[in-house]
Amino acid sequence: MGKYGKWIGGALGWAFGGPIGAILGFAFGSMIDGATVSTTDTDPRGGQTQKGDFIASLLVLTAAVMKADNKILRSELDYVKNFFVRQFGVKFTEQKMLLLREILKQDIPLYDVCTQVKLNMDYESRLQLIHFLFGISSADGQVHANEIAVIENIARLISISTSDFTSIKAMFIDDTDSAYKILEVSPDASDEEIKKAYRRLAVMYHPDKVSHLGEEIQNSAKEKFQKLNAAYEKIKKQRGIV
Repeated sequence: MGKYGKWIGGALGWAFGGPIGAILGFAFGSMIDGATVSTTDTDPRGGQTQKGDFIASLLVLTAAVMKADNKILRSELDYVKNFFVRQFGVKFTEQKMLLLREILKQDIPLYDVCTQVKLNMDYESRLQLIHFLFGISSADGQVHANEIAVIENIARLISISTSDFTSIKAMFIDDTDSAYKILEVSPDASDEEIKKAYRRLAVMYHPDKVSHLGEEIQNSAKEKFQKLNAAYEKIKKQRGIV
């Protein structure tokens, strides 16, 4: 078992069952020979989403987004690798990029995978998945239309609300109303409505909401929280809100 023995031994929790488990199992089987590196994923606790479950879901959904245009370019792999290095560190990335390459060779039953995620993952963690997918898609400096379509479909399948999806999308695709979209309000909203929207989203997007997924993911969640704060500060400055 070598490199992925700890994952196979149970560290993934719910993610090692169902369609995600089937995809990972095939990938593991292709990588058993010569495996030498250990992982650091935590053990599952009951039915709660753990770091291993989240990362497994992220890898499979990342592959689905990358396959959106029916071709995988070396440049895309490099973009994803650089994104993972920035978010999770070099050692983590080396391990998971090998796994991602095997996942990319498979057909991904997106509906089944998303159904498993929806049924087993808390809402805040699902929001973080969508944020990561947009970050990966935009790693080359632009977000491609076909990848947006896949991410939007994933969001719908894992029951992310339209307003929350639009909010996260606006963090990566800038337009004249992006700050308002991030706060999930219209430009003609009152100052009080804007303050109320910010307070609600500040609770939902707070990094502590995904603390159970591990320090790296919690630190990455701060980016989403910072973009929310930046949007609010921009609107306050425009309107002179104190």
